[in-house]
Amino acid sequence: MSQFTVSGRFQARDGWEGFEKSIDAANENVAREHIYAQFGSQHGLKRTQVEIEEVAA
Repeated sequence: MSQFTVSGRFQARDGWEGFEKSIDAANENVAREHIYAQFGSQHGLKRTQVEIEEVAA
């Protein structure tokens, strides 16, 4: 497992807000899926409300 830093923005009540999260994942695609799952479960957002701009190792 590698450490990835995922950055982007999500749709909040007052407009779009930026985020940057670090996550352990097997590859970039798995890291993206984990981010979508986190925002969905914690904030109740759909995938279309989360824009991932960069995934860096």
